Amino acid sequence: MAKPLPLHADLIQYQHAVAGHDGTLCDVNGELFIKPCTAAEIAFYEASVASHPQFAEYMPTYLGTLTLDADQEVTSFEDASAALIAKHTIPEVVVPPKNNKQTKKIATSQALVLENAAHGFVKPNIMDTKLGIRLWADDAHPDKKTRFDKITEETTHKTFGFRVAGMRVWQGHGASGQDVDEDGYKIFDKDYGKVFIGNHNVKEAFRNFIFAESAGIDKELGRLVAQALLTDVMRIQDVLENQESRMFSSSLLFVFEGDGAALRSAMEEASRSPPTLANGDESTSGSSEDGDELEPAGPKIYAVNVIDFAHAEWTPGMGPDENSLTGVRSVVKILRELAAE
Repeated sequence: MAKPLPLHADLIQYQHAVAGHDGTLCDVNGELFIKPCTAAEIAFYEASVASHPQFAEYMPTYLGTLTLDADQEVTSFEDASAALIAKHTIPEVVVPPKNNKQTKKIATSQALVLENAAHGFVKPNIMDTKLGIRLWADDAHPDKKTRFDKITEETTHKTFGFRVAGMRVWQGHGASGQDVDEDGYKIFDKDYGKVFIGNHNVKEAFRNFIFAESAGIDKELGRLVAQALLTDVMRIQDVLENQESRMFSSSLLFVFEGDGAALRSAMEEASRSPPTLANGDESTSGSSEDGDELEPAGPKIYAVNVIDFAHAEWTPGMGPDENSLTGVRSVVKILRELAAE
């Protein structure tokens, strides 16, 4: 295990989460995403980075772990990659803001440090789609199995193998109205995918995510976004079909530039530049191994990640994860249809 590094910057509560447990944090610049986690999730990240690089390409970039005290404040940082972590200011103390809402935090003394997939966008649109028909792992408590099976029966999990767990979609400057926050984002909370989206209108959720004319995302831009997202989900499908794993309640996380003017500008710049922006990749300033200067990072267009690995493991000899693949294939079909409209 690497020696803990010195710590010297504050963390704040992460404001852009659309699903999952409370207690997620980020650094003040928004580059790092801090997620309380179990030892099993850390082990899955480390095994993926070490032995499954094709899959790891579609995971959030893993930077290391934090040790938390009883109040989930940081006591130490242990790096997984010194070269990556050197790019960032390392966090020191966590002081989450107080609020009156009931919080649901995972009981743990550890947290993952990941690169924030939503960083670098002008107005990031974010969608979390929970994968699987069966949502519980083998060691789940019987009450949890019953509760999750009920969710499957009552939502799109049963037919499509996924559910929209949450979205935030920018509506444009000066936007207001029901479920629109002070920053102009329409919030689609967990009830959206459980109550308002069913087998008859599941494609509408993706249409609401991608096409927002009030934000400048017209049909032309929306089709290009759908095609870009489709390309990466198809690659994820290919990786999962050729590897052996079991992931329960993992998700596909989609992020794309929600400001139509910024999106169009970013696409135009990417068309004039080397193809380095696929799946949110960025080049960084500095020198390459052969001494050449690297170009500064360009504007980001989109990112697709597989996330949430609390109940995930690599399972040699057991074949592909058909439970998760059912949802991935359904998403491929929907995005293909939207890209062709």
